[in-house]
Amino acid sequence: MKKLLAVALISILLFGCKKSDNNPVETQTKDPIIGTWISTGSNVAPLLNTIFASVGGIDSIYATFNENNTYYVKQVNKNKTSIVYEGTYVLTKSTNTDIHKISIVQTKPSAASNEGIYQINTSVNPNTMKYEVVLISGTQNTAPTPEKGFGSTNNGAFGTTNVQNYVKKN
Repeated sequence: MKKLLAVALISILLFGCKKSDNNPVETQTKDPIIGTWISTGSNVAPLLNTIFASVGGIDSIYATFNENNTYYVKQVNKNKTSIVYEGTYVLTKSTNTDIHKISIVQTKPSAASNEGIYQINTSVNPNTMKYEVVLISGTQNTAPTPEKGFGSTNNGAFGTTNVQNYVKKN
């Protein structure tokens, strides 16, 4: 029994906890954005369907956020064509709200900078995410902010038409 307890304790220390200077043993948790998210039907931002009207609009979007701060997004259009977006992201956690900032540097299919906000509801299973980003590079666009909330892209000019809703894939 003592051996089993010792093995369990070593496993927890090696795989379930990390050491930091401030807290000797701190439980490691992944950021809730890590994983694959799916948006289909009415969850797709209406503005995106307008932008991609020439291909019939968007059928679905699969967004994967990795622990190493890279992302991969596959957009499947209603005419069965698809576009893949890749790059890196940085999250900035808000200290006064559950809406957080995300900065995206897209490398594929072309270079672009995007900024926005996201909010994850972890009290439902599967988790859901509200997400609003805008292209910043080469535009006069202003990003939504956690303080102003969803619908604040370009100081509210788009209303909520730029808000995307996702469900986490288990």
